[in-house]
Amino acid sequence: MRNIVNISLPAELKREVEKAVGTGQYATKSEFFRHLLRLWREEQLLQELREGQREIARGKGKILKSLKTLR
Repeated sequence: MRNIVNISLPAELKREVEKAVGTGQYATKSEFFRHLLRLWREEQLLQELREGQREIARGKGKILKSLKTLR
């Protein structure tokens, strides 16, 4: 089930979204924003991964031998 979210954009950003849709990069404005949210979520996961790698480099991380160790 999809939910509707309304957002307010400055005119310049609104034109950018409409341009992306108008040139065929995205089929709809919703697709444009879903893509942005996926990219944002991917960046969040990458940041978490990098932080985990830094912890391991500092000797604070743990190497799991199995998923049971997580429990």
